[in-house]
Amino acid sequence: MQTMRLIGVLAALFMCSLAGAQPGELCKSVYFSGGSYEVNEEEAATLLHWLDSIPNLLEKYQVQLISHTDPIGGREYNQWLSQMRSQAVFQLLLEHEIPERFISVKDWGLENPVYSNRTYHGMRLNRRVDVILHPLVY
Repeated sequence: MQTMRLIGVLAALFMCSLAGAQPGELCKSVYFSGGSYEVNEEEAATLLHWLDSIPNLLEKYQVQLISHTDPIGGREYNQWLSQMRSQAVFQLLLEHEIPERFISVKDWGLENPVYSNRTYHGMRLNRRVDVILHPLVY
């Protein structure tokens, strides 16, 4: 079980680097079931634990949510689904006392997939919201 969790953490870090996280940025992906915008309990707990592990989060980082989908359902549906996914994560952050002014959102829908949507595995990995922490510059 621990090995699977470690593989998941390493895969998430790798995927965030593929998704465009820059040096100095921190990234965690929240994954969704096909056609769903519900953040399941395990994904929510993992995200909140990750956020809690970052000291002085609000003093050091701006939060960006970048949402993605697989192509099943067409362009309009996936844009809506992407927005619903980012809003679900946005709401989770608000409930975790991260102020709205610290959060920005970009909804890609089915555009700019990181993984090939020609395989089930690739589609599964594209069903996500990346939570990217950008260092604040003073």
